[in-house]
Amino acid sequence: MGTLNHLLNNNRKWASDRIEQQKDFFKRLENIQSPQYLWIGCSDSRVPANEIVALDPGELFVHRNVANVVVHTDLNCLSVIQYAVEVLKVKHIMVVGHYGCGGVRAALLKQRFGLIDNWLRHIQDIHQRYQSIVESAGSVEKQVDRLCELNVIEQTLNVCETTIIQDAWGRGESLDVHGWIYGLNDGIIRDLNITMNSADDMAAIYQHAVTGITK
Repeated sequence: MGTLNHLLNNNRKWASDRIEQQKDFFKRLENIQSPQYLWIGCSDSRVPANEIVALDPGELFVHRNVANVVVHTDLNCLSVIQYAVEVLKVKHIMVVGHYGCGGVRAALLKQRFGLIDNWLRHIQDIHQRYQSIVESAGSVEKQVDRLCELNVIEQTLNVCETTIIQDAWGRGESLDVHGWIYGLNDGIIRDLNITMNSADDMAAIYQHAVTGITK
């Protein structure tokens, strides 16, 4: 039977290093959670949310799933959004995809992996809607990346269309929803120019973002 003692040892060293840097680090975390940001990202192990935006534990509330999909029937994701907005009072929600996403690639190439095929069907729907834009990107790799961008834009709109966000804006709360994409090859996050902070002009902002990625 394999053991994970190396991970437990890593954890002890990490905790010790944190205390050495800041003696009250864990006491502070234990007593309060007040992040200003909700990150909705991909489960990919190469995209560690806190690390790539240089935020400490407690500063970023995180939800991750395969290919950063936001579905209106996914009570897990919706519960995270609701808690972040109504309890934690976050000010920003970032939907963050990444180039070269395996889930997006599988959807584009119609690869079959089992149960997850049903989840990735949502991305296939996006591909069908914007097939000409995806194909115009060129090679398969570029088509995957273009669909990654379109997926972020679509999921950002999906977040904004939830009753949670619509109600928050209706109450006059300050809440921005952003669409970003991360480059595995350079570690840089790119803004896809879809930021919404009210129910006004959502369709125009969405369409502007779609048009923008083709330029």
